[in-house]
Amino acid sequence: MFKPLIFYIGLRYTRAKRRTQFISFVTLASVLGIALSVTALITVLSVMNGFVDKISERMLSMTSHATITGLYGQLDDWHALEQQLKTYPHVLGSAPFVTGQVMINADRRVNGTMVSGILPDYESKVSEIADKMKLGQLSDLVAGEYGIILGLEQANYLGVTVGDKVTIISPQVNSTPAGVVPRMRRFSVVGIFQVGMYEYDRNMALIHIDDAAKLFRMENSVSALRIKMDDLLNAPQITASLAKTFADKYSVSDWTMAHDNFFQAIKMEKKVMSIILLLMVAVSAFNIVSTLIMVVTDKRSDIAILKTQGLTSASVMGIFMVLGTVIGLFGTILGVICGVLLAINVPELVSAIEQLFHVKFLNAQVYYISELPSKLMWGDVWATAGMAFLLSLLATIYPAWQAAKVNPAEVLRYE
Repeated sequence: MFKPLIFYIGLRYTRAKRRTQFISFVTLASVLGIALSVTALITVLSVMNGFVDKISERMLSMTSHATITGLYGQLDDWHALEQQLKTYPHVLGSAPFVTGQVMINADRRVNGTMVSGILPDYESKVSEIADKMKLGQLSDLVAGEYGIILGLEQANYLGVTVGDKVTIISPQVNSTPAGVVPRMRRFSVVGIFQVGMYEYDRNMALIHIDDAAKLFRMENSVSALRIKMDDLLNAPQITASLAKTFADKYSVSDWTMAHDNFFQAIKMEKKVMSIILLLMVAVSAFNIVSTLIMVVTDKRSDIAILKTQGLTSASVMGIFMVLGTVIGLFGTILGVICGVLLAINVPELVSAIEQLFHVKFLNAQVYYISELPSKLMWGDVWATAGMAFLLSLLATIYPAWQAAKVNPAEVLRYE
């Protein structure tokens, strides 16, 4: 297969004569089929990588790396625990919070949301919310002044901005002579943040931890401590170590537990999509079989003459494997080039299509993010290219074997 003559004849067969234009067309179709399949696989994997990267970034910018709470769902001695965590390796910072579900009312609009009571000075140690502020600052939350920071989507829905008033209705109740009534408190909007994820921007609000303690009757307790670690990906191992240390006093969980189902679903979806698109590559690669069989049928006389001149069956097989390999190689290279270019530019292309046709492919109210991201990973590119080329190579074996079985005496009997 690696003799110069075999290469020369195999490459020569890639150029069709006038009477074999149809074979040339089928060959071109095989090349384009492989190229399109490889392009599609690289692009889809890049888009899925982009989704995972963007969602993880935005989700984890608001989610703590780990959380420590008491065995009964609250912490009474968080100051001592916070000081103890400062001496623990891999822990960069911690912050207390009080959380609960409430209804927020503004004018005639009501929205159910999750309220988190925070300490502004501590919160910057464990989350990036301070960098997500569109209006106001975290320091505008002052104990006793009952200020609130809303997500942008929630503020737009309620029709409020900085300086406006909203009413928080807590599931806690007060007993009065008139009966049982829900706890309500008037808050002033002091800031608006935007994470970029509809789930947080629409369904999350921040208040000072002292105001939250009064609202939810937590007194001197907090719901839990958020922890920031030096290695996000190593959080499960660090959390396991913390759990052993505090097994009798506290409950410890990490971000992988809170979002495990989501990331497992993304991983499974990526695997299934890769298999489906790889089948497309396989179908395109095995088009080479029909192409080579047509070439073998057309070149039977040539094969017979070459055999009578001393060319072995193995060499004949090598000629057609070279031909099929060239088709697969060109298709793979073309697919990689197109796939890489498309994966790099897919956000701009989608944005241009949305503006041109006035459509929106990703509705923020339905999907976690509203733009189509893409992250090209060269490992996926090389794996896709290698698999496409391998399938193309395997597809050449049967037609090449059929060519090697040609009997010169039978073919040249009527020539």
